[in-house]
Amino acid sequence: MNDRVLSVRGIEVYVEIQGDVHLPTIVMLHGFTGSTRTWQEITRRLQGRFRTIAIDLIGHGKTAKPSELSRYSMDEQIKDLDDVVIQLGLERFTLLGYSMGGRTALAYAVGSPEKVEMLILESTSPGLQGKEERESRKNLDNQLANQIIEKGLTAFVDRWENIPLFDSQKALDEKTRSAIREERLSQSEIGLANSLRGMGTGCQRSYWSELDKLDIPVLLITGEFDKKFVNISREMAAHLPNSVQKTVLGAGHAIHVEKPDVFATMIEEYIN
Repeated sequence: MNDRVLSVRGIEVYVEIQGDVHLPTIVMLHGFTGSTRTWQEITRRLQGRFRTIAIDLIGHGKTAKPSELSRYSMDEQIKDLDDVVIQLGLERFTLLGYSMGGRTALAYAVGSPEKVEMLILESTSPGLQGKEERESRKNLDNQLANQIIEKGLTAFVDRWENIPLFDSQKALDEKTRSAIREERLSQSEIGLANSLRGMGTGCQRSYWSELDKLDIPVLLITGEFDKKFVNISREMAAHLPNSVQKTVLGAGHAIHVEKPDVFATMIEEYIN
């Protein structure tokens, strides 16, 4: 594995690259509280057949956690991702994003469809359509960000891992659950708080109206227990001209963690 720290528009961005340069490339973007570590089981299963490039998004993992909030906006993330793509010499690649990383991946694909050969979105949305809905979500994210700063990371993680979205993860084995908790606890208060305030679902613009113009192949993956995102992905599929929607049985929000074999196979079959 090739670990690299890139200088990207004034901040350091951590990237993990695995596989030969001549193999088909998959760029991977994690979700909120995640990092490149979340993709380890998937990259291991895809080894030898794909080149994988996992990126720590701003405020997460080993990437910088600047204090200035403006640096965390979705527009800034798209520019950062494009800089990484240029520095790594990527011309056409598959872009895979989970949850928050999926929103980032979709935003990037809308702006640079000529670079994205295929788009794979796991448990994600194009944002919130109504202004009132966005404001309400923004307020909730701000409250959560304040709690992270005031009460600290451990108190936040204790609460976060017990929200209904992650109920299905309680059935995972002890080793996997410990690894997820460890990854969450390895984050920083300022990084997570600013991520929520800068690129939370309430802050980004809605991409719903852009979907019908995005004619690259799109694979939408959700878990059967994650009813909200199953419905969102079905609605997205109705707007995307070249999409396939898959629901994975026995999984919740984080399919790549809960059903890594199924997830990796799904990706490989779709790309091939």
